[in-house]
Amino acid sequence: MPKFTLFILLVLFTTGLKAQTWEIGGAFGGAGYMGDLNTNNPFKVRGIAAGIFVKRNFNGYFSLRLNGTIGTIAGADSNSGNQQFRNRNLSFTDKLKEVSLVGELNFLNYIPSISKTKFTPYLYLGVAVLNYNPTTVYKGQVYNLRSYQTEGEKKPYSSVAFSFPYGAGFRYNIWDKFTVGAEIGYRNPNTDYLDDVSGKYANMSNSSPIAKALADRSGEKTGVYIGIPGTQRGDFVSRDTYFFTQITISYTFISQKCYYQ
Repeated sequence: MPKFTLFILLVLFTTGLKAQTWEIGGAFGGAGYMGDLNTNNPFKVRGIAAGIFVKRNFNGYFSLRLNGTIGTIAGADSNSGNQQFRNRNLSFTDKLKEVSLVGELNFLNYIPSISKTKFTPYLYLGVAVLNYNPTTVYKGQVYNLRSYQTEGEKKPYSSVAFSFPYGAGFRYNIWDKFTVGAEIGYRNPNTDYLDDVSGKYANMSNSSPIAKALADRSGEKTGVYIGIPGTQRGDFVSRDTYFFTQITISYTFISQKCYYQ
């Protein structure tokens, strides 16, 4: 997203419109991902996620929400139904830390404790900054995969990525100014290394023994290693995707005269 557009969003968030209200809340649920170790299940949850948010509601339809979310995603070829993936035998766990700014659009005019509408579905779209760090367990020890350059990268890939969150949800005014909701949102970051897998097996002859072992784990059980340099290790074409699916609860600071003046 252009810097000018992001600047406009920040100005709106800090200045607001006539009928502005503040809202704070928390979220808890699951996290998942699609990538080289999960190519076809966009709803596969493999970890937990939790977060907090502050939101400015400009009216009953539009708001801006600033989120801080942490979550864990994971994958293991050994659990795959695909024999080719099981032969590859790679695995990872990644602790995600995300800060995002999203615009929300309610389908119905929703103002807790004020409007006649007690619920509404909604959509959201925004920008996010992500910190990620894939790790794996090898012989009982945890290794930071990024630092071992398992696909022969000239330097470790960045641990920071940018993405565009998009999703949908449903919120309900349970009591007074309290709202509960449920939402699911996907992110397409500008990296294919959330799982440390992207392209081809590299020539690791000049690498450390640990780096060689982490690059090709196919023969750990069978003794037959398939990681021939130049052959396929990842899916080549698509970047990784991650998602959060969460239950939210929030409180809105609002007064009657805010909407009737």
